[in-house]
Amino acid sequence: MSDAPIRFDDGAAYERFMGAWSRLAGAAFLDWVAPPPRRRWVDVGCGNGAFTELVVERCAPASVDGIDVSEGQIAYARTRAGASGARFRQGDAMALPYADGAFDVAAMALVLVFVPVPARGVAEMRRVVAPGGEVVAYMWDMHGGGFPLTALQAEMRALGASLPKPPSTEASRAEAMRALWEGAGLVDVQATSIAVERTFDDFDDWWTTSRQSASTGAALGGMPPADLARLRARMQAVLPAAPSGRITCGARANAIRGRVPR
Repeated sequence: MSDAPIRFDDGAAYERFMGAWSRLAGAAFLDWVAPPPRRRWVDVGCGNGAFTELVVERCAPASVDGIDVSEGQIAYARTRAGASGARFRQGDAMALPYADGAFDVAAMALVLVFVPVPARGVAEMRRVVAPGGEVVAYMWDMHGGGFPLTALQAEMRALGASLPKPPSTEASRAEAMRALWEGAGLVDVQATSIAVERTFDDFDDWWTTSRQSASTGAALGGMPPADLARLRARMQAVLPAAPSGRITCGARANAIRGRVPR
């Protein structure tokens, strides 16, 4: 495992791989949260705006703000027609540039493990949410095999590849998320698990899409050609394909919600 950080600078590449996964999980997540309309939202770690767009489309918000550390991701988010009206800015999840109680809902979609000190990130979300509002999040179950590329990463490591690691993978555990929410003083804390599936046209579609992942792309690009060929053959044998050639893959996220006391 590499200690190198995972960088999310390419909004278009993120969209092709994780943006689609995020929307699948995000839709199920919003169905679970079932927020009332006309709420003021902040999407913390909004990335390229995939989840922000869902909030705009599905939640009838009064306003939506998105904030992310990556200038490249923010630039992509601003091009989303479906996120029209959302305000995007660059900033740090552990030092949100908003006033206390500025929002009714603070959301963190597939971000928690990338926050260097998750407790600070959750505390900041609580701070910027008004009494009675909610702090909500979902994150791939990194330790339970829920990440969409768990199988690929395992095969890469077997071939000696060094993969970057998020700084806070423990925070993806359901029990860790609950502890973070309760530790921040949030009440009525609830948790659930979200399972989603994504279908690719064929193996080549899956392969080229998966190579866009920030967590594996650089390592794949640096593999010797012979190892890369072995990896491709191994994954083609491992992934179940329908008679049509289509490949359906699953992923699972842990989700959490809590209310700011009145």
